[in-house]
Amino acid sequence: MQLTTIGFDADDTLWHNERFFTLTQDRFTELMRDHAPAEHLAERLLAAERRNIGHYGFGVKGFTLSMIETAIEVSEGRVPGSVIAEIMAAGREMLSHPIELLPGARDTIDALAGRYRLLLITKGDLLDQERKLAQSGLGDFFDAVEIVSDKTAAIYTGAFTRHGSGAAQGMMVGNSLKSDVNPMLDAGGWAVHVPHDLTWPLEHAEARDTDPRFHRIEALSLLPGLIRQIEMSFIEP
Repeated sequence: MQLTTIGFDADDTLWHNERFFTLTQDRFTELMRDHAPAEHLAERLLAAERRNIGHYGFGVKGFTLSMIETAIEVSEGRVPGSVIAEIMAAGREMLSHPIELLPGARDTIDALAGRYRLLLITKGDLLDQERKLAQSGLGDFFDAVEIVSDKTAAIYTGAFTRHGSGAAQGMMVGNSLKSDVNPMLDAGGWAVHVPHDLTWPLEHAEARDTDPRFHRIEALSLLPGLIRQIEMSFIEP
């Protein structure tokens, strides 16, 4: 056994992302304060996002369309055009916000580059994810980048086969149990959960604490040390 390939999630693993959704939703709540209480509005927006994932996919554009849909629904069609315009403007701002790397992201990637094949596997809007990767300054560290519509065991099996020696010799690192961790375990690989303070409700899932290939670290900077421990276990008698 050996690890040859390490995959990384992008949003809220390497750089901040969910906090911009949270701030925009707060702005949306304020814009709609005359039409619905905050708790009811949040429930309706989450329901719209859940309905629309299959149509719009993940990311800012789907979120913006879901806000517009929710505004029309809760106001029974009476929401002013000016509010719709502000929602669209908020979406455009999200698509242009500067990238801020999470602590330890660059040093961790730098420490692992050259020793392993590094993959970036992320989901969301294609243009937005490409923009964020370019602005992050991390692009040159990765041997391959895959921007996918969803993250499943089949997606990981394919990606780690195309760009590595298979999922069994691969590791996926990310903040989402639902998208980054559990599907990689299903594919037969290693998975490392790096929790983030903010997690989209639709990304919640149960941790598979009893799976020997599951690990959790509290900071990305701890990843190289964890990998050394795992590799030592391969050679212990």
